[in-house]
Amino acid sequence: MLENCQTLQQHWGGVSEIIDRWLEERREMLVKYCELSEINNFDGSNEDHGTKLQHFCEVMVDYVSVGHFEVFEQLAGEGKAFSDKDGLRQGAALMEKIQPSTEELLDFNDKYLATDDLDTLGTDLSMIGETLAQRFESEDKMIEVLHNAHLTLLIPATE
Repeated sequence: MLENCQTLQQHWGGVSEIIDRWLEERREMLVKYCELSEINNFDGSNEDHGTKLQHFCEVMVDYVSVGHFEVFEQLAGEGKAFSDKDGLRQGAALMEKIQPSTEELLDFNDKYLATDDLDTLGTDLSMIGETLAQRFESEDKMIEVLHNAHLTLLIPATE
């Protein structure tokens, strides 16, 4: 039984590491977002503006990809491993909330990959900021219900 618990700790501890790396990517994305938000008048001919936008988009797309193809899958796997039907149900509902934001973020990326016209970037960044805030709330809730809820089951009780 102890070996099983240690194996679970090692496995789900790896999930914690994936989540930690992902949240670090989130922090990096927010830094890039803030750098862009500090620009008052976007100019497509300003190389610095274009570079900052490109870096933000790259980090944002990486963040979204890791979320969908690593983190969310790991969280669902953890919920299944613990037979957490309620957590899985909540996770599925949260995914329904997250999915539209994925499409918005990828549309933003596609738009600014295809144009040097930055006239609407300020407005678009404001909308993306709101989208990210809502997304982060749902992602954090998903981590709570499908990972943090099981942490106490992984730590052997001390007497």
